[in-house]
Amino acid sequence: MEDERKDGAYGTPQKYDPTFKGPIYNRGCTDIICCVFLLLAIVGYVAVGIIAWTHGDPRKVIYPTDSRGEFCGQKGTKNANKPYLFYFNIVKCASPLVLLEFQCPTPQICVEKCPDRYLTYLNAHRSQDFEYYKQFCVPGFQNNKGVAEVLRDGDCPAVLTPSTLLARRCFPAIHAHKGVLMVGNETTYEDGHGARKNITELVEGAKKANGVLEARQLAMRIFEDYTVSWYWIVIGLVIAMVMSLLFIVLLRFLAGIMVWVMIVMVILVLGYGIFHCYMEYARLRGEAGSDVSLVDLGFQTDLRVYLHLRQTWMAFMIILSIIEVIIILLLIFLRKRILIAIALIKEASRAVGYVMCSMLYPLVTFFLLCLCIAYWASTAVFLSTSNEAIYKIFDDATDCPVAGKTCNPETFSSSNESRLCPGAHCQFAFYGGESGYHRALLGLQIFNAFMFFWLANFVLALGQVTLAGAFASYYWSLHKPDDLPAFPLFSAFSRALRYHTGSLAFGALILAIVQIIRVMLEYLDQRLKAADNKFAKFLMTCLKCCFWCLEKFIKFLNRNAYIMIAIYGTNFCTSARNAFFLLMRNIIRVAVLDKVTDFLFLLGKLLIVGSVGILAFFFFTHRIRIVQDTAPPLNYYWVPILTVIVGSYLIAHGFFSVYGMCVDTLFLCFCEDLERNDGSQERPYFMSPELRDILLKGSAEEGKRAEVEE
Repeated sequence: MEDERKDGAYGTPQKYDPTFKGPIYNRGCTDIICCVFLLLAIVGYVAVGIIAWTHGDPRKVIYPTDSRGEFCGQKGTKNANKPYLFYFNIVKCASPLVLLEFQCPTPQICVEKCPDRYLTYLNAHRSQDFEYYKQFCVPGFQNNKGVAEVLRDGDCPAVLTPSTLLARRCFPAIHAHKGVLMVGNETTYEDGHGARKNITELVEGAKKANGVLEARQLAMRIFEDYTVSWYWIVIGLVIAMVMSLLFIVLLRFLAGIMVWVMIVMVILVLGYGIFHCYMEYARLRGEAGSDVSLVDLGFQTDLRVYLHLRQTWMAFMIILSIIEVIIILLLIFLRKRILIAIALIKEASRAVGYVMCSMLYPLVTFFLLCLCIAYWASTAVFLSTSNEAIYKIFDDATDCPVAGKTCNPETFSSSNESRLCPGAHCQFAFYGGESGYHRALLGLQIFNAFMFFWLANFVLALGQVTLAGAFASYYWSLHKPDDLPAFPLFSAFSRALRYHTGSLAFGALILAIVQIIRVMLEYLDQRLKAADNKFAKFLMTCLKCCFWCLEKFIKFLNRNAYIMIAIYGTNFCTSARNAFFLLMRNIIRVAVLDKVTDFLFLLGKLLIVGSVGILAFFFFTHRIRIVQDTAPPLNYYWVPILTVIVGSYLIAHGFFSVYGMCVDTLFLCFCEDLERNDGSQERPYFMSPELRDILLKGSAEEGKRAEVEE
């Protein structure tokens, strides 16, 4: 019955072939149509990039813009020495119009520096302070009008208040003194009509304006943290790279010992994390404000606030304890399978040792991915900044019939609109456009994202096929390493590009389609959050879950299909089918070996990430110092810490991916070897004797256990 199931449901096992010696060299091109589609798509992608670079202007993202749409601080312009944006009346930024247009309905000019004193136009226009005041008036202002005309025409602000810089913009320097809100040393301010008003109005207006720009301010603060800490972030990533490389080298010579050392170290690191959380929890006992709950505190952009709460450290301690218990239980139940997985890792270490240049191939993948990311990011920025400056009519009066309509700032003063609304002014509103190109921007952005996914997946697929071809050459060498071909990695790379570009593009295309659908679902989910529709939310959650599972399955299937492509040179669909059937015919071995080795490699990544993350935490929080005042002052110290943690994981994943691909390739080759050969002199196994003894013994035990359970 078992043989019938193997022959019927999951294909026919491979037969003995005395001429088969590993990766086939005489092969032809596969999936040519997909190769042509990829080349045409790349040509179109380049065309989109050229169009975006022609119309785009990244300065719109970097520099603030005044009421005339001119950049502040841009070299080569008249505002080159005026890098900051000044608002005439910050209170008007609290208008609902800001939420619609993302532009304050008040004149804005570029200035060299923000105001540092409290001064009104009424007091300054006939005093020696007028020259100082004049720099905050519109460019080219001449003092040939009356006070009422100047304030009516918006030539000068009615009042100057001491201001501070935030995201290259001048905001009132608000502080509290003995419970009284103040700007500088003032508790009141004078409006354009000479009336004194309480500063609370100005404060509330500034707060609302700050709320509109909160996301941008947060981004700017994060950017500032990167500018002062990038050097130490790079050092942290270099430490992660050195640790990963050292771990891989030691794994080559001391595979068994290193695996157990890795397991023990992960347990110890998690144990120390639990101990540290408990000590912090105990230290905060009795401190004022430490018993505030996370729910009552709400979301805070400064994450340091949470570290002063006992509940935060309790949550960390519980999470780490759960992870510790899960890992210990898995190690207890998988102890025998871990011994079998260690044997496979030892064999992979020997394969990597004979193909040492494979350890450097992740650098090639990293370089190609950086090119993809750089092209995608630059194209996205140029597309998003390729709109034209749109000017609209702004008026404080609510009865202006032409308010909100587009206008031309050069001819507005002599137009009919200015006569209908004498107090209105034409100023820059936003960047947009009504041409066919501007209407197609959303589609171009989607195409840009889709091509990024396609090319990135193609680069990863190329790396997987290359490594699989090199390690398959090692496995199918009967007398290792004498039968190993010269330059196996380069040969596998050249075969993949020469014959299987179409197959790699096919697999990457399928994965890219699923990924772009997931991105669209995330976008729709964000748009539907405002609507209180439980059915829509449930449906969206189900779709996101289904496509997440589908992406994981396709990645797994593609990975094994690429191994079969590297060995046999068949097209993508045939390779995927053969790989899937081969795994299903050996499903017990898949559970015993392949997934356990993935678990061990995950522990190795966690060890490196945890070690570097703890070091970064103590360094950036000034718990340790290499030299005096080494750690830079930061707005949010979690920014460099998270960057180091994520970067360390990616670096560790890059190095361990070589071992992971090696293990997967050797495992598929091992399953093929069992079907093709029987270990006799006429049909000897290609696997090493040590690997044969442990794997066959472990597989036999699992098979007997499965029969007993049935």
